[in-house]
Amino acid sequence: MLPKIISAKVIGDRTLLIEFSDREFKQYNISNLLNKPMFAPLKNPSFFKNFRVEAGGYGLVWNEDIDISEYELWKNGVSLEHGENIRSDNHYVTVKS
Repeated sequence: MLPKIISAKVIGDRTLLIEFSDREFKQYNISNLLNKPMFAPLKNPSFFKNFRVEAGGYGLVWNEDIDISEYELWKNGVSLEHGENIRSDNHYVTVKS
């Protein structure tokens, strides 16, 4: 069974930081999705930043047409080490254990 999403935040123009229920943190870059017409609105930075975690942690939702499943985020996200610093909006975020 896949871990569920606890929280997510935007950490760049096309990158998300996702915390999963197994205490794992992953970075996910949406660039590959932008080739698909369905995801084209995510090219707009203000739209990209306006999402919510779906109830139960099953994905991220922007609107009724655009979402990304926890499976996609988990499978294709890049794992981060606990204590690793990552740049977010001109400051650093430390991945906590």
